[in-house]
Amino acid sequence: MLIVSRREGEKLMIGEDVVISVVEVAGGTVKLGIEAPRSVPVYREELWAAVRDENRAAADAPATLPRLPKRG
Repeated sequence: MLIVSRREGEKLMIGEDVVISVVEVAGGTVKLGIEAPRSVPVYREELWAAVRDENRAAADAPATLPRLPKRG
């Protein structure tokens, strides 16, 4: 893990096309701005974890189809 110190208004570059900007620092909160190509998904970690868990649960669910009623 890379740990860096940045002040408000300073930026970090990730590769050539992702820019992380420190927008505001207030108390214990840091607001970040993220510029990335549309092809690069950007998620808050807790949302990403929730989606990952739902996807895993769906993949582990039994793959049974409902029975169709008999024609008659």
